[in-house]
Amino acid sequence: MAKSKTIFICQECGYESPKWMGRCPGCQNWNTMVEETLRPARTSAGRQVKTESKPSRLTDVVLEEEPRIVTELKEFNRVMGGGIVPASLTLVGGDPGIGKSTLLLQVCDQLASGGVRVLYISGEESVRQTKMRASRLHVSAPELYVLAETDIRHIEDQIENVQPVVLIIDSIQTIYDSEMSSAPGSISQIKECTAQLLRLSKESGVAVFIVGHVTKNGALAGPRTLEHMVDTVLYFEGERHHTFRILRAVKNRFGSTNEMGVFEMKEDGLTEVSNPSEIFLQERSKGAAGSAIASAMEGTRPVLVEIQALVTPTSFGNPRRMAAGMDNHRVSLLMAVLEKRVGLLLQNQDAYINIAGGIKLDEPAIDLACALSIASSFNNQPTPITDVFIGEVGLTGEVRRVSRIEQRVREAAKLGFTKAYVPAKNIGGWTPPEGMRLVGVETLAQTIQIALGSVQPPQEEDSFFLEDL
Repeated sequence: MAKSKTIFICQECGYESPKWMGRCPGCQNWNTMVEETLRPARTSAGRQVKTESKPSRLTDVVLEEEPRIVTELKEFNRVMGGGIVPASLTLVGGDPGIGKSTLLLQVCDQLASGGVRVLYISGEESVRQTKMRASRLHVSAPELYVLAETDIRHIEDQIENVQPVVLIIDSIQTIYDSEMSSAPGSISQIKECTAQLLRLSKESGVAVFIVGHVTKNGALAGPRTLEHMVDTVLYFEGERHHTFRILRAVKNRFGSTNEMGVFEMKEDGLTEVSNPSEIFLQERSKGAAGSAIASAMEGTRPVLVEIQALVTPTSFGNPRRMAAGMDNHRVSLLMAVLEKRVGLLLQNQDAYINIAGGIKLDEPAIDLACALSIASSFNNQPTPITDVFIGEVGLTGEVRRVSRIEQRVREAAKLGFTKAYVPAKNIGGWTPPEGMRLVGVETLAQTIQIALGSVQPPQEEDSFFLEDL
């Protein structure tokens, strides 16, 4: 019998070392190296592959569209790219208690109610506890099977007996392989169990969903290779003190990435929000300084959000710059542009920026609205309630063009906005919606002068205005 070997693996990033080290060279964290025993070399997924594969000419491969399993949750279908693809492996991550298990259990109920056989495997709850949660969510489909198991070998046997179409693993950190000496949740266990689930999915055609925990930094726990092994990576995020939850696709081999689905958490589970723009703007204060509306794109969907700013004289040596919902460094950059290119004295002012509703955006097209909200709060002068601002702001103070301007403006017109400030380069070649007036701007200073009403626009810039069509 071969002598077993041991290796030290970082439980945060997966860095391997033949000896123990107090600090991981990969992620620079302390006391994360754990000793694990190397198992003998085996096949790629732990078992012999049943079928032998041979090279084929690319031109001889017949391409057929994969039939998707469509649920009644349109928001979930959009994020998945139109539905669940058979023989796919999807990783769902999110903070503890955010609603990952609730979402998947509701998806299982809708699929099972339509005749799709679903197997829900819980490694964190017993069958009775799962039944209690299902009763609260009014889940009672006859084709939904529940199993409380953590051994991957027993799970494979039950999958062969039940023959499900969709499989849910909640969560991957609790599943272990009894042939490995490492503890459940370790790097080796997560990689091996995920590899076996991937093999099972591709061979049997079962669509597998695995739930993954996240670290304190918000990243998925376990090795980084876990995200490369799966077909789709979904993040379920939101604030505990807000009722809205956002499902994002950061990786999708069968659809577009950066899609977003909005849900609202209620007592009887999650309900989808078909028009998130209206929800995010329904509590907007009229006539309040420091507020501006931006039109952002989340995947293929335009979303209108309110960007709030509060600028006050600082009581500290260095002014504070705090942002919730957008990059803090981007706010500092915009304030530097406002001070240098527009002439606003902000070096002794504290600035607090917030995107109402708990949504997080990282798109450059919200720069113009963020800068207008800061200038509005600084001058104590509100922006018109029917105006929307779209554009990227450069370091020289110019307003740069953005993509999909037609969809952004159309969404604003649908919600009752009558004037849109857009980059001048985006005007032309398309017709704005009826009742919408476009204002083409070239610089940030020009936008502030026109929008806040402090200075009337010069006569030579009247060509930037398009009357209602």
